[in-house]
Amino acid sequence: MTSTPSSNSASRDKTSPAPSSRTSVDTETADVPTTSIPTAYVSDKADDSSKLRTFLSILRKFIGVADIASCNWEVEDNSSSVIGDGPKVSATGEVDTDHKTVRVSYLTEQTSHHPPVSAFWVDCPVKGISARGFDQLSAKFTGTTVRVTPGAHNLGIFINIQHRDNEEYRLTHPAAQLAGILRGSLSITVADICYITCPKSRIKVILHYLEEGWLGKAQNRVLGVVFHYDPDNDTTSKIKDVSEKDVLARLDGCWQDQVRYTLKDSKDSQLLIDLNPLWPTPKIIPPENQQLPTESRRFWHGVTEAILNKQYGQATKAKQELEERQREKATARKDTGEEFEPRFFTKALMPNGKPELNEEGRRALQGLQENNFHLEENAVPDA
Repeated sequence: MTSTPSSNSASRDKTSPAPSSRTSVDTETADVPTTSIPTAYVSDKADDSSKLRTFLSILRKFIGVADIASCNWEVEDNSSSVIGDGPKVSATGEVDTDHKTVRVSYLTEQTSHHPPVSAFWVDCPVKGISARGFDQLSAKFTGTTVRVTPGAHNLGIFINIQHRDNEEYRLTHPAAQLAGILRGSLSITVADICYITCPKSRIKVILHYLEEGWLGKAQNRVLGVVFHYDPDNDTTSKIKDVSEKDVLARLDGCWQDQVRYTLKDSKDSQLLIDLNPLWPTPKIIPPENQQLPTESRRFWHGVTEAILNKQYGQATKAKQELEERQREKATARKDTGEEFEPRFFTKALMPNGKPELNEEGRRALQGLQENNFHLEENAVPDA
């Protein structure tokens, strides 16, 4: 069961922890396979080589991972360069973070009840990198499997690189299927096409997660192509439709193992990412007794405890009671004509899929960067 934070919760445990071999602080969820905010090493000179290097750096941190919640991580900036062994120039500009620990902070809030949607913001100021988006999933039972797709308001993850003239990369999500429910042997497969686009650099990636073959020949395989595109006339949606003259690189591999890339006019493939040694970075969160009543872990504590104790009936009852209280508050607001307003974001939903922080949201995120987890009680209790 996927838990949802309350309407005004500063859910400080809901995004993608970065790969690390460090010992976990939060042992409850540290075994969830996840990935990091991109540590992109790029040149300040915007030639095709540096653009492709940036794209591959982002792509390396995107393939085959899931999004999980968190508040702060502290990770060592030890990513290797891509495309050759030349000197690395960090996206931080003049700040040298190579093999130094950097802090990544995350803030999320459920901004809509119907439909249930959460806005999130990830920030690493020292690297000049941020990410944002709306978290919404849609699940459909097809008889033997559950198909999970992005909801209508989930338009992807939007990554901004400040020191590259605020280049923005949009990463869309592939659909996944949960099979083996009736057999009691659960397995997850991904069979979809998704995209990474950067209008400023005019580079696009098409990733095709292949469907499982009857004989298992396409086990977790992903194919991809990196190419020049026209942001004002973007009609290419399949790998086979990409013109060879626009191709910069091709990708092939297993999204649970290794993915390799081959540059145009080259026959030698190079390693893009090896997922085997990657482990989640421990989450840094305040003790539950220091969290507000509307924060995710505290709000859903009763449900979580019941699940961990395998008391599924009690978990269902506790979940229904929480949801009923939220419905009652929503009804009361409707009766008084009160409009619901998010606490940390300017609007509940944005048509472009990119949430905006309000002043309180910016202060909260700044506090996280200073390792200050304190939040004031909301002026509207339990909104």
